[in-house]
Amino acid sequence: MKEITDAEFKKIRDYIKAHYGINLGDEKKSLVYSRLRATLVKEGFESFTEYFDFIMRDKTEESVIHFVDKITTNHTFFMRETDHFDYFRNTVLPYIEETNKAKKEICLWCAGCSSGEESNTLQMIMLDYFEGKQWNTEMLATDISTNILDRAVHSVYSADKVATLPEPWRRKYFRKFDDNSFAVVDAVKKNITYRKFNLMEPNYTFRKKMQVIFCRNVMIYFDNETRDQVVKRFYDATEDGGYLFIGHSESLTHSATKYKYIMPAVYRKN
Repeated sequence: MKEITDAEFKKIRDYIKAHYGINLGDEKKSLVYSRLRATLVKEGFESFTEYFDFIMRDKTEESVIHFVDKITTNHTFFMRETDHFDYFRNTVLPYIEETNKAKKEICLWCAGCSSGEESNTLQMIMLDYFEGKQWNTEMLATDISTNILDRAVHSVYSADKVATLPEPWRRKYFRKFDDNSFAVVDAVKKNITYRKFNLMEPNYTFRKKMQVIFCRNVMIYFDNETRDQVVKRFYDATEDGGYLFIGHSESLTHSATKYKYIMPAVYRKN
């Protein structure tokens, strides 16, 4: 099969940038080739142009979904950037508990949830914190990849991934799935709504404003303009006093956002 040409890569790169905000630099050309090559061979396409044209013509959108699943990167693990979870447990949850005594509910959005490690971690923290207090800890978890969302919905993880978690959590929130893996129990999963969502949507229209948004290690793939636009939409979707968590390798343009800096990669809406 032919290598991907510069013109073909540009066409793919421009499409991904325009529709999903992901900025594929020239250095990603070989990555795009390696991730899509098997699909082209399997489906009998002779070039990347032929494959891309087919995607654009496909009215079912199934080929576009497969294409995006192949292009996007999903790398995560339990308790990633632990200081954020400590701050969430020790500072954010007490604030929400104090300010929402009447409703006893929390509105949390895990954006770019990948295979569910982050959303499940957040849910386990909330279940521990609000145990016996009859709080509604339902949360929204979104991603653009249908394949990765399916994995998140099932929440089955290898034994070595689960082994890094505290032993009380392993006993309380996981059940043995087979000889080499464990599944998150229904008590955790039932409180998480997984949904496909594209952060390039012009408006984030939810039933309620969010008290907490986790969007970590997602905007690293955006250019500055796209990131600033997304953060503005996050801000509009955040309740007054609410928090935004981003990845430690990411930062906000202070002059372009109304969020107040709290600590590394944690911001708050005044």
